[in-house]
This record gives sequence, structure tokens and C-alpha cells, in this order.
Amino acid sequence: MIFVDGLPFSLNFSSSSSSSSKSQPSDLLAALMEHQVLVSATHSFKSIQERKVSASMDSKLITSSNSSRYVYLFQREYATVDPSLVHYVGTDEATTCVGVVIWNRKNGMTSVSHMDSPKIVDIGFSQMLALVVDHNLDADLDVHLVGAFEDVSPNHASGRSISQGKRDGYSIPLCRKIVETMQKRPEKFHVKTLCVLRHNTKYDSQGNALPIFNGLLVETSSGTLIPASFDKTSRCPDEIVRRLRVSSSYEDPSWQGKLLDTYDTKTDRFIIAPCSWTKRLVQIVLSLQSLSDSEILASCSTSPLAEGPEFVDNERRLWNYLIKNPDWRTTFPMRQPRVFERTGDGGWKRAGFSSQGQGTYSTPLKSLQVMQ
Repeated sequence: MIFVDGLPFSLNFSSSSSSSSKSQPSDLLAALMEHQVLVSATHSFKSIQERKVSASMDSKLITSSNSSRYVYLFQREYATVDPSLVHYVGTDEATTCVGVVIWNRKNGMTSVSHMDSPKIVDIGFSQMLALVVDHNLDADLDVHLVGAFEDVSPNHASGRSISQGKRDGYSIPLCRKIVETMQKRPEKFHVKTLCVLRHNTKYDSQGNALPIFNGLLVETSSGTLIPASFDKTSRCPDEIVRRLRVSSSYEDPSWQGKLLDTYDTKTDRFIIAPCSWTKRLVQIVLSLQSLSDSEILASCSTSPLAEGPEFVDNERRLWNYLIKNPDWRTTFPMRQPRVFERTGDGGWKRAGFSSQGQGTYSTPLKSLQVMQ
């Protein structure tokens, strides 16, 4: 069930809603978007300067430790972390997706996901909560939602018409499913940040809608949320394979309705669960190679005008890998996961694998550098 400002949230409870609203909103999402406590919290969140996150060997850090441990998540992934092992969890590149943070107030157990479709929300929440609540349904859970900018005209997606539109785009159905799922579950979800839809939308000089923030970083010891963006060095380990799993999971029945398993909570290791891809996907990629950058954006993004400058390059690198490795068994021999262990200096190394010299992941990551 959803709680706001310490109280159970109900559509019939209107005294906390924005005073500017003359009538009760027609659905749960709209009601939450207008709740004055959440509107105020969102304004406070948006006043925080976005942090630029980099995995760097530079010792001149703004973080408190030269060996800050963090976990980064790509689209459709989730991770539940123990605050005694991991200092930060983050994700970015969310336009119509939602970064979901669940933080247990009692023990600091933190689960973060990058949700991209209403179809994975129900099972996804069960996956996230499995180790966060530990069978304690009375646990107080702080929840933050960031992302999912307003990708349809405000005329169709304003606070009072969220439930009306047939042309909902991608963001509204996902946000609606997330809040409805929380409301019907027995756990106690204290919604603290709702920086989505119009609360996370700005406009360029041509009037195009863009997200204000597309990423977040949560400090596990305190549950503090920071808007964040990550550079290439910090999106690790095994970037290309993890990106590829997003595309291939749509055709892999073993992942239907689920978030992608990525990280092992108890051992602080990346255990990247296997995913298969078909010849059909390889053929699609071959046909896409000749497209121009603008055509790639139009064909491969749910929000072409809102993507970051690295989007096209990321797609091309993924396609090159897929063309060179058309058989998924080359990447996941015997359908075994790809395992990465944390090194003493905070980096990652490939465990239990020695083929073709791929035993160690790129540059050791000595620290998490969070720049202003």
C-alpha cells in the first residue's frame, strides 16, 4: 500500500491534495502527481545539482572514500544491495523509463531497478522486494521514482486527463502501472519522490519535450537520492553484453515479464544471467547497419528527440558485437552466467573464465568519482 507523509494514501483522502485542484483527480497516478507533499518534495529534488559520475583512477575525489563501491544498472536490470557492501547504486539513460528505488528504513537494504515496460512491473516488484523485506510486511520502505518525462502533449497528459487519453505514449502507462502495483501490494511503500511526467519535463527552444533528469544515484547508508548521470567508464562491468540482453530478452521466453538478474546481493558480485538471441535479431541488426544517425534514432528509440549524444554510438557498438557473435552460446557457453568479482581497488574482474583473453574487465576502477 502507498503512504504519503506517513499516512495511507487513498483517492478519497483529498485534504492533502493541491489546493489548486477543484475536483478529485480521476485516477491514482493523477492524485499522487497533485499531492502537495509530493509536489514539494519533487521541487526540492529538482533543486539538487545533478552529479556527474565517473569511475576514475584519479585520487582527487569529492567522495568521502577512495574505494567507494557502487553498482550500476542498465535498462530492465535490477539489483538489491547490502549497505555494508555497497555505498551507492545508480542508473541513467532513462527517458520514458523509470528508475525505481526501494530503501528499507530499518536495515538500509536497497533495491534499484530501471523499469521500461508495464509488462515487467508486477513480477519486477516481487523480484526487488524478495531480499528487501525479508518476509517482514510491516517494514517501512521509502520509494523514489525518477524518469519517464512527458512524451505526449500536455493537452492529452495533464494531471486531470491522465486517465482519459488513448494516446498515452510510453511514460504514462508505465508510471500508472507502477503506482497501481504498489497500492495493491501488502508492503508499506512510503513514496518520497515522484519526479516523473510533467514534474520531470522541460522544453527546448523548438518546444520539444525533454527530461530534466534521466538518472539517479542513491546512497545506501542513508537512502539519500541524488540526480545523476554516468559516463562510459562508470557503466560497467560487461557493458555491451548487458545492453544486448535488453534487446534479446524480448525474444527469450525465460525473461518474459521479468527484470534481468544482474547482481548477487550476498557475494557482491555481478552474476549476469544468460539470455539467448535468435537469427532473426541478427538479421534485423544487419538491416539497420546502413541507417543514418537520425534514422537510427527514429527506429530504435521511444523518444528520439530526448536521447543523449551517446545513443547512436551505443547502438552501433551493440550491433557490431551481435554480428561478430551471432550465436548466443559464444557469449554464454552452456548457458552459464558471466561472473565478475570486485577487486581490492573497487574494480571488476571476470571470474572463472579464461577464453580468448577476456579474463579481466578493462581498466581497474579504483574509485567512484562524483563531480559537481
